[in-house]
Amino acid sequence: MKQSIPVVFFGSDKFVLPIVEVLSKNFDLSLILTTEHDPHGPVTSFAKQNNIKLVDVKKFDQNLKSLILNHKSDFAVLAYFGLILSKQILNIFPKGIINIHPSLLPKYRGPTPGQAAILAGDKETGVTIIKLDQEVDHGPILAQEKTKIEETDTAESLYDRLFKQGAKLLAQTLPDYLSDKLQLQEQNHEKATFTDQLNRQSGYIDPKKFQISNFKFQIESMIRAYYPWPGVWTHLRLRSGGQAKIVKFLPNGKIQVEGKKPMSYKDFLNGYPEIKDKIHLLISEDTA
Repeated sequence: MKQSIPVVFFGSDKFVLPIVEVLSKNFDLSLILTTEHDPHGPVTSFAKQNNIKLVDVKKFDQNLKSLILNHKSDFAVLAYFGLILSKQILNIFPKGIINIHPSLLPKYRGPTPGQAAILAGDKETGVTIIKLDQEVDHGPILAQEKTKIEETDTAESLYDRLFKQGAKLLAQTLPDYLSDKLQLQEQNHEKATFTDQLNRQSGYIDPKKFQISNFKFQIESMIRAYYPWPGVWTHLRLRSGGQAKIVKFLPNGKIQVEGKKPMSYKDFLNGYPEIKDKIHLLISEDTA
């Protein structure tokens, strides 16, 4: 049954929509703050469709802080937001800000936990619900749940599944938390590991690495971890005397040449047979 308890949500991207839907269904979701910066972004569109007040946040000024205060929410929920919240913002909410993080904290704190898990070859990960404090992904744990990482998982499919799982776990956890029936658990900070912010160059592959014997496994993990962004890509000269082209490596054995549609490795080699010697360790006979 829906409760008339006001709640504020901080978040962006399609992955968090299950969380927004849970909050809208069970509470008075009165304000959404997003960093999408896109009038057609998924969270922005949800807010408009459901007549929920929305603010596109680039920084927290005094006017924005006053707006949050005026909503008189006891608690807020944050997922995939992208900005660090100050102590002043954290202290606005008597029950704090609850964060859904897609890893088994304290492992993989920071912005890219799903990508890090895939790159490391982990067999499982999970979702953790914490109460935010002033340090990154450092706060006490409300709930945690594991999930298997499939061999075909990309960052996209993994985050999609983890945030759906997180939304269900949030719905189960919030009633006990709000009624002070839940005992929070401190993280083991000595076991904390951290992830880095990605940029476009994170997915760039030096063509010289195609001759390294163990590189095929590495690039397969990168393709899954960096899909859909920043992607795995390189510059290759596909024709003798021609200009180097951007070549993208995609999941499911696909490859895309700049200006062309994605194609199979077999079709790629049929079109550019002279390139095979340059990437023979990457494209094996069974994939070609």
